[in-house]
Amino acid sequence: MTGNGNEPDTTHASVGQFDDIDETILSMLEKDGRATLSQLSDATGLSISAVQSRVQKLERRNVILGYKAVIDDEKRGLAVRAYIAVTPIDYSKEAEIPAKLQDIEGIMSCDSVAGSPSYMLTVRAASPSKLEDLLNVIHQTVPVSTETTIVLQRYFSK
Repeated sequence: MTGNGNEPDTTHASVGQFDDIDETILSMLEKDGRATLSQLSDATGLSISAVQSRVQKLERRNVILGYKAVIDDEKRGLAVRAYIAVTPIDYSKEAEIPAKLQDIEGIMSCDSVAGSPSYMLTVRAASPSKLEDLLNVIHQTVPVSTETTIVLQRYFSK
């Protein structure tokens, strides 16, 4: 490989196979989505145009799904973060749950999990009473039982 970014993409024949340069680019963008092409170029030893080509290929392959700002929820007025374990009451409707919850304000993510609950929600709310309101909306939207764990403090996030 010559490293100019224009050679055939043979190192990426299957999902999850990346060379060291792609791994460097992905790691840097994961830590700072605003990393510049110049910074990526310096870190990889490639030209800016070659790095840009690599980033575009990673975007086209849906390895890089997007870029976002990381917000301090507490300063934004959403001081309560919680995890809600969701167990369907009617398992015949289990597959419908994520789609029905997707657009509810305050639900940040929904993950399918192994174990007793079927899904784990990450939510945020302005106060404990607003969290209770969110739980009521969830229960009105889908037939589930829930178990809520409130986050006291986040030490790190990657």
